[in-house]
Amino acid sequence: MASEKVTTAPEEGYERGLGSRQVQMIAIGGAIGVGLFLGAGANIAKAGPSLILMYALAGVIIFFIMRALGELLLYRPVSGSFAEYSREFLGPFFGYFTGWTYWLMWVVTGMAELTAAAIYVNYWFPSVPQWVTALVFLVVLFVANLISVKLFGEIEFWFSMVKVTALIGMIVIGLGVLTFGFSAAGDTATVTNLWQFDGFFPKGIGSSLMTLQGVMFAYLAVELVGVTAGESEDPEKTLPKAINTLPWRIALFYVGALSVILCVVKWTQFAEGVSPFVKAFAVIGIPAGAGIVNFVVLTAALSSCNSGMYSTGRMLRTLADNGEAPRVFSKLSSTKTPALGITVSVAFMGIGVILNYIVPEKAFGYVTSVATAAGIWTWLMILVSHVLYRRAVDAGRLPASSFPAPGGAKCSYVAIAFLLFVTGLIAYDADSRVCLYVMAVWAVALGIGWLVLKSRTPEVTSRREPEFENVG
Repeated sequence: MASEKVTTAPEEGYERGLGSRQVQMIAIGGAIGVGLFLGAGANIAKAGPSLILMYALAGVIIFFIMRALGELLLYRPVSGSFAEYSREFLGPFFGYFTGWTYWLMWVVTGMAELTAAAIYVNYWFPSVPQWVTALVFLVVLFVANLISVKLFGEIEFWFSMVKVTALIGMIVIGLGVLTFGFSAAGDTATVTNLWQFDGFFPKGIGSSLMTLQGVMFAYLAVELVGVTAGESEDPEKTLPKAINTLPWRIALFYVGALSVILCVVKWTQFAEGVSPFVKAFAVIGIPAGAGIVNFVVLTAALSSCNSGMYSTGRMLRTLADNGEAPRVFSKLSSTKTPALGITVSVAFMGIGVILNYIVPEKAFGYVTSVATAAGIWTWLMILVSHVLYRRAVDAGRLPASSFPAPGGAKCSYVAIAFLLFVTGLIAYDADSRVCLYVMAVWAVALGIGWLVLKSRTPEVTSRREPEFENVG
């Protein structure tokens, strides 16, 4: 029998206030973000219809990552999630590094979402400065997150419901245009739009592959379901269900929606900075359609920012519980939320407001590249932890999870190779390469922090992988 320290999730003090419908919608909403609604426009311009294939390919890899995470979560469901597994299987430093890097990912993602939200509001109110809108949204979501996890879950549920309903509506309308030929786009809407304008790979396979970094940003937050483990009412049932529905969500919302849009509207009509969904409704000519979609993509941005505030507060608390952040972050408020951690994280997200004031036209690109690099590190840690966990299970040192990943560790090796390939693409691209410099500076800063931690509290940094008793 394995030691209780390892196999039993600790009582973390959180309110288990997230029901099944909320966890399901958090998982669905995490797979539908501003990367799809806004970022896809620039990627269509770069890759044409082949972007559909890139989303499908990346979607398979994301499923491998989520099944690896699912196996770990059902082995030991904790709110710290990937940081805890990195700490257990790779050592204290990796837990520390992953926890802080995931915190950074959500802080800069929050900046990106605030930027996107400000751009969307500009559609209706062009005279309102971007930074003002970003600041208002930041304050409203901050207050909601402080009140309770139930309110967070409810807000996220309805944000996700709006996104899902709109995407399904877009697909149905697009199919109607293709089938019956109604609307202003009826004469030109055809499946042949996928290949008749310079082929399926109009800019070449190389250009298509270069969009993978933007595609991966669109999938950031699918792993958020792992952070909810400590506050789910019944993680043994809700988490596997949420993860197993991921393939059809990707097939429908990403591959399906983009396929329909690119059949209805020629890929040559899309450009950076314009949502392909807003563009498609404008071309179809539905009255107020573009405005409706703009509202939907606004909720997508706010949804992701809301999730960022939720996860950063929890990750800071996990770091504090392990002595890797100031102890004050481990305290919960009277509503059982990590209020101080959320507050500090939101203060850093405020840098996004400053970026919108200084460089409004470049703010989105800057922060998305950094978020992608931090997200890739998080995913790599999930996969490496999974590989090491499977080795421990095979050796009889740990109990098998009730939700094993198909193919064992083999799919995790494939996903690791893919993520390293995407990192290489980021390094090759001059525009996105800056994020690797930012991550290098971040790594140095965390390294210095670790040395300081080691000198002050060596017991925190000297912990080793727990000793496990043989199972069975």
